[in-house]
Amino acid sequence: MSYNKELAIHILKQIEKAILLIQDRTLEIHSASDFLTKPRNVEKLDAVCMQFITIGESLKGLDKVTNKELLSTDPNIPWSKIMGLRDFIAHHYFDVDADEIWWIIENELNPLFNAIQTFINILSNPNNK
Repeated sequence: MSYNKELAIHILKQIEKAILLIQDRTLEIHSASDFLTKPRNVEKLDAVCMQFITIGESLKGLDKVTNKELLSTDPNIPWSKIMGLRDFIAHHYFDVDADEIWWIIENELNPLFNAIQTFINILSNPNNK
């Protein structure tokens, strides 16, 4: 590994925090339509989208910091789609679909969280040079 592991771990921990925020902010959400039923829940959708922007931007930075070496070691996660979600939300916010966001939360967030934690554990291992 020819990159700054400490910086990579810092970015990974920021992504981990963003995922935990999404999970916390959606505890009372049980379907996509729940996002749209109350103004308070629409705010939760906004907050979740902001965290997805943060995750996507952080992954772009991580990919740069790690010379594209780290993310490619886990091909099971659609890294480019996550980064693309960031771009879509940021540039086409009024086209964001609550159903799509909820599907991502339900199906993609836990595998992403697990991958991020695995990377943190691997990079934190002192035997890993």
